[in-house]
This record gives sequence, C-alpha cells and structure tokens, in this order.
Amino acid sequence: MSNPTPESIPALDVKSLRYSYKRTIALKGVNFTVTPRAIHGFVGPNGAGKTTTLKILATLLRPQAGTALVFGHDIASDYKAVRRRIGFMPDHSILYRQMTVFEALDFFAAAYGLEPAGRESTIDDLLALTDMAARKNDLVKSLSRGMLQRVSLARALVHDPDLLLLDEPASGLDPRARIELMEILKELAHMGKTIFISSHILGELADLCDSVTIIDRGWTKYSGPMQDLLVHRGDHVSYVLGLEAEHPPVEEALRALDGVSDVKQEDGKAVYRFCFDPSRTDASAVLAAVLACGAKVTSYRESARELGQAFMELTEPGVPT
Repeated sequence: MSNPTPESIPALDVKSLRYSYKRTIALKGVNFTVTPRAIHGFVGPNGAGKTTTLKILATLLRPQAGTALVFGHDIASDYKAVRRRIGFMPDHSILYRQMTVFEALDFFAAAYGLEPAGRESTIDDLLALTDMAARKNDLVKSLSRGMLQRVSLARALVHDPDLLLLDEPASGLDPRARIELMEILKELAHMGKTIFISSHILGELADLCDSVTIIDRGWTKYSGPMQDLLVHRGDHVSYVLGLEAEHPPVEEALRALDGVSDVKQEDGKAVYRFCFDPSRTDASAVLAAVLACGAKVTSYRESARELGQAFMELTEPGVPT
C-alpha cells in the first residue's frame, strides 16, 4: 500500500540543483515543485539536463549542490525512503529479455520485497491495467516497442509507488500506442499517483499535464501551471476578440488603452489578438472600450498559445556547448 503523506508536503521539491560531468556543467540551477497527484511535464532541448535531473531524483546520481526532496525525504540523506516512494522508468528497457513477462515482473516484485503469496495477484492487476494480460507468458524479447513500454511501466508500478518518474516513455511509439499510454497515465493519476514525465512530444504533454517545468542549458526557464504558461506572456495576459464585422476604430481604441500591447488583426478576419498587463488594466475595461466604439462583439476570451510556441520563446537556439 502507498504511504500516506499530508497534501501540504510536495511530491517533489527541488532547489538550486547542480551537477557536473568533468568539464560539462549539466545542471546550473534547477528549481521546481510538484504537488501530490499532479501530472507534471518536464521538457527541454537535448542537453538541457533532463535525464541528469531524473537520475538524481531516482537516487542514481548524488547532487553536487542544492537539494531535492521526495515527499519530504531528502534524496541524498534518506535515499532508502525515497526509493520506496518512487517508480523509475528510464528511456531504455531494463527487463531481462530471456524471461517471460510474468517472470520479469515477478523478479522485480521479489526484489522489492513483495511476499510470494501476493505477487501473482499484484502482477495480474498490473497486466490488466496496462492491457498486457494476454501476453503474460510471452518472452520479453518477442514484444514490440509499445508492448515493452507497457511492461516497463508495470515494472515501475510493481511496488505501488506514490511517484512515477518517466523518462521519454512515448519515445519510438506509433500514434495509437502513444495515445493508449497517455490514457493509462491519466488513469494512474485518477488512482492517486503523482506523475513526473519527461517528453519531447509537446502537444500531448499540453493535453495531459496539470503543470510543467521547462529547463534549458541547466537552468529552469519556467515552472508552474500549464494554463498559466500557455495564456501568459511574462506579466501579460493574451486575449482574442471576435467581432461581427470589421470595425477599424476598435484597433485604435485597443492601442490607446494603458497596458495593452501587441495588437494584431488576423488577415481578412474581424478578429483581434492582443496582450494586456493586469496590473494596469483588466479584461472588463478592455471590453468596455471596445463596446464604446459601437462594435458588435461575438467572442472574447483568453488566448492560449501552443506549448511548442512557449517552448521556443523560453529556450535558446543551437546546441549547448
């Protein structure tokens, strides 16, 4: 059974994490917090420090500076408690290829100290969850990439961890297998698991995750709610305004408002996109100014950008040196 933890204690609390490989500084200052039961995305360009961070959280590397707590347990001084609370799925399979699926999971269940009497029912439940029950007696080496990922996820769950650390779990999967994997992760979140997932498939993360951390060249560039990242541009909020018909005075009125910026009309449409600073004006004041021009408004809402666009704005071009 999972260990109870007060909801006020973060699932992950990482502060000023640093790590170097000889002359290469992989992590220079990584900071983020993950709340319990969240699905948290972890993204960054190649070489940003994602895998190093995951290995530290999984207690495979010891941080050279900074701290990382897993449900209040320090990964360096209390690593045994951390290992009981986490399930780590690396970006490559660590299953023994000559074993059957059941044998592989039974081996890891025994390694985690599960009693023989309860192991079979636990494994059967995990195979049902990952839709691999029909492959229970197949050799691991006979599995497709998608099936192997499902069994690897079951392996990470065999000791009923509270936190899943997933390093590129959808890498190499076809679209159907990716979608099915994401549905399994959603179900696990509903079951109370906290999920920390590193991935390059940004569109799927935007739909899946409650919160996200973006790192680049060893630094945290953003960490917080996914919705805030997609709607906010720094201190500004992005909005889109739709009119019944083009009305030139509207653009002039928007540009004249204090705190409003980046006013753009979509080509050939009566649609305006703009940002405003909430400390200097608000959405109702902007709408009142538009209506005062005599325009007929058909829609007025926050405008979310794609995660990929936010990612490109926050990260630097080129390969880290």
